[in-house]
Amino acid sequence: MKTFNKTLIAVSVALASSQAMAAGFQLNSQSATGIGRAFAGDAVIADNASVLARNPAAMALFDKSSLSLGLTYADVQVDVKDVNFAGGAIDLGSIDDAGSGKVIPNFYYIHPVNDKIALGFAAFSNFGTGTDTSSLSKNQAAAPFDLLGETEVTTVNFNTSISYRFNEMFSVGAGIDAVYGEGRLTRNAGSTPLVDVDADGWGFGGILGATLELDQDNRLGISYRFSPTVTVKGDTTAMTTKDIPGLGMQNVMLDFEDLDVPLADIFQVAGFHQLNAKFAVHYTAQFTKWGDFEEITANNGTATLVGGPANGTQIATGVTQPLKSYQWKDSWLFSVGGTYSIDDNWTVRAGYMHDQGVVDQLSSLSIPDSDRNWYTAGMSYRLSQQSTLDLGIAFVKGQQVDLIEYSAIAGPVNATTESSAMYYSMQYSYQF
Repeated sequence: MKTFNKTLIAVSVALASSQAMAAGFQLNSQSATGIGRAFAGDAVIADNASVLARNPAAMALFDKSSLSLGLTYADVQVDVKDVNFAGGAIDLGSIDDAGSGKVIPNFYYIHPVNDKIALGFAAFSNFGTGTDTSSLSKNQAAAPFDLLGETEVTTVNFNTSISYRFNEMFSVGAGIDAVYGEGRLTRNAGSTPLVDVDADGWGFGGILGATLELDQDNRLGISYRFSPTVTVKGDTTAMTTKDIPGLGMQNVMLDFEDLDVPLADIFQVAGFHQLNAKFAVHYTAQFTKWGDFEEITANNGTATLVGGPANGTQIATGVTQPLKSYQWKDSWLFSVGGTYSIDDNWTVRAGYMHDQGVVDQLSSLSIPDSDRNWYTAGMSYRLSQQSTLDLGIAFVKGQQVDLIEYSAIAGPVNATTESSAMYYSMQYSYQF
């Protein structure tokens, strides 16, 4: 068996892949109206209850209880081309279906208690991914098996928020986030499992926000989300080799009880301006603190010898293992959009977003991050005085990236990656 890096590079890939088509492994899919306008102004427009995902203070803009239910399907296309190593002597070829589609639901409810206080409850996702590059290693005697395989990550944010209106101009809000995370990862060298992760767990964070209503047609919003470190527990195993005194180089199975996965804080400002009875413009600037995402740590591990005369001997307990360093950088996204009311029943919207990538000096085959451009459109149809159906669509185009990543098995691996996606979203909103 070949020597596998003790840093368990593949484990870190499990919870940090970027095929969600936003910076790092962040999702932008919280509502159909948001997708239709590239999330421009979403922290302050407050045309339905989904504003709760961006700014709890905006609940103060509601004078009736409001409900929004939605589904988004993200069809992600990831091309991994010309994967080669050993100075180009071994070429693993290309794969054009490494990404996977995701159905992402959401739920929002806002209840004004009185003219000062409102309460809100929501369930949505800010982070997630899904990729499979295992076909690149099939029928290969030598391959960077520690970099190739199946990855699936899901998070759900359960939010409870409250807002308070000080006066006609100024409102504030705060919320608590309970974030559930679930991850699945496999890395195999033929029939030999190198890494097998099946874990889930919880983390707790929060959000603060404020709105400033300059007048009836112009308002600004600001929010800061404190994202937690999610501790996931479950089956996490990895194979490595280690020089054991008196035994020499031995295969070692590492079993960990939990992994600590830090998520990035999110700060945003947004504006909305109703220019006339028909047309409004809106915009957002969002800063995500991916620079704090340095590594994933495995905790409470045991190390057991595999094979040889000492097979099954436990050589260490309570192992804490820092995983691969990422050295990501903080990122910005900027979006601008417009909304046009055709008549009392029909509204259309469109938007553009530029989203910066987060990978800095350390690139990754499993994290082909890059700057992205979003081109979006949407529409709303008023079913009745109380209910609305919203549709949104977005085309996301990432840049082509040439990268080199180090494999503990194969050494430097070269590849070219490119990602794109289509988002399709629908949403039903009701005011009581």
